[in-house]
Amino acid sequence: MEATSPATGRPGPTRSQLSWFLLFRVVVISLFLGGAILYQLTGRGVPSQKAADYLYLLVALSYAQALVSAVVLRRLERFRAFTQAQIIWDLVFVTLLIYLSGGIESLFSFLYILVIISSAFLLTRRDALVVAAAASILYGSLLDLQYFELLPLLRGLTFPTDIDVRTVFYAVFVNVLAFFLTALISGTLSEKLRRSEQALELRRIDYEELENLNRTLLANIGSGLLIINPQGRIRSLNAAGSKITGYILEEVYDRDIREVFPALAVFDGQIRLVSRGEGQLIDRQGKSHVIGYDATYLRDRDQQILGLLVTFQDLSEIKGMEDRLKQADRLAAVGRLASGMAHEIRNPLASISGSVQLLMEGGRFSEDDKRLMRIVVREADRLGALLTDFLLYARPQSPQPEPVNVAALLDELADLLMADERFSAIEIHRQYAAQVWLNIDRRQFRQALWNLVINGAEAMEGQGILRLGAVDGTIWVEDNGPGITPEVRPKIFEPFFTTKDSGSGLGLAMVHAIVSAHGGDIELTQGQGGGARFVIRLPEKSPRT
Repeated sequence: MEATSPATGRPGPTRSQLSWFLLFRVVVISLFLGGAILYQLTGRGVPSQKAADYLYLLVALSYAQALVSAVVLRRLERFRAFTQAQIIWDLVFVTLLIYLSGGIESLFSFLYILVIISSAFLLTRRDALVVAAAASILYGSLLDLQYFELLPLLRGLTFPTDIDVRTVFYAVFVNVLAFFLTALISGTLSEKLRRSEQALELRRIDYEELENLNRTLLANIGSGLLIINPQGRIRSLNAAGSKITGYILEEVYDRDIREVFPALAVFDGQIRLVSRGEGQLIDRQGKSHVIGYDATYLRDRDQQILGLLVTFQDLSEIKGMEDRLKQADRLAAVGRLASGMAHEIRNPLASISGSVQLLMEGGRFSEDDKRLMRIVVREADRLGALLTDFLLYARPQSPQPEPVNVAALLDELADLLMADERFSAIEIHRQYAAQVWLNIDRRQFRQALWNLVINGAEAMEGQGILRLGAVDGTIWVEDNGPGITPEVRPKIFEPFFTTKDSGSGLGLAMVHAIVSAHGGDIELTQGQGGGARFVIRLPEKSPRT
């Protein structure tokens, strides 16, 4: 935790800084006091073993003070008063060291400078000036007392008595000047250092916020983002891109984009811009996606090209919706045309059928002629039934939804199918619970599901597995026949389109119309055995009109 200077409002020293300060002080004491003791023992200082003893005592006091300070520091939360106490101790300690090492002849007056520098960096510039003033007073007083021989002497210590006043004045002047210059310079430097650290910390926080924002945007944006370098190597892929492609960044990093995503035509030996590109992308599972993509240059602050930023989206669902809308428009147009033509065809057709029947009652024709006439009547009736179905398709009745147990309805259709000798070899798998209730028009949906069941049974040519299923608003009919080719799929719900030798081509068109009238949609996918799987999805409540 940081303390705050009440005078300046700026952060004070931290626990870590004070710990290093205490360690630095122990190292300095060990070096200089050890040097002082050695200096005394070699006889170049005060030639007294007693003086060395005093220095030993000072070393012991300094170590003890450092140990106590370290223990106290671990329990503190605010450090300004603690720091001031340490500086005061250092001033007293240096004064004692100078006193024991000869006063004016001591070589350790420069240690005051270290104390001033420490105060400047741990406290403030004003505090450094106060410490410089205190050091000047202490040093000047020591030399004055020594000059006037008023300085009390410990037993075993001696001081020179022939001190020149100019020497004292010069020593005091030089040291005091050095103290205050040091305070000003170190205080100014420490203030600039603090401001630089604060500015750096603010910038670091800004960069962290920006990085977090960018990371959040990249992680939650719906579009895939891909970065490649000028050599076409993949450098980044976001979460949405991984979801679309099935690859994670570690799997594609530094790989050639042409190898991994050939549908993205953004590199042909050199990176190139693309606006509103479109292609078929194969994901990791082998599934095809229609994607739209754009590519723009990625530049640095000097506008140098660093690579290419590719954004892409999965358009498969949108394309599917477009296809369904186009199909609905085509069906609506055909329905309007059929509605107008059906009446024009039915009237002459009824006349033809009635006239032929009257001729047959006359009895003046041979059996061959009557057989031909029966063919005409039968085909006229078939055309009439076809027109009826067509009119039902072109002008469907509004559904009358009611709660219907779809499971019972599917059971009924399965029993009807098995009663037909043509489909006796078909095995029916029922994939639904005993109770699956949906709000639908029973009559219309019975017709729609029957058309799907018959379509699947005929596709298997009377032999195979037919799966019927229903759960939570979803109904499916699946066969294991030959399936429907991609070329045919866009047309299967169009009226009069069929791949069979016989049939009107209205079965699936009516299914589509009934499901749409209920507010649902029908989708054709590939089944487990490779056949066709028709999936009907209905809203929770079918619309009432």
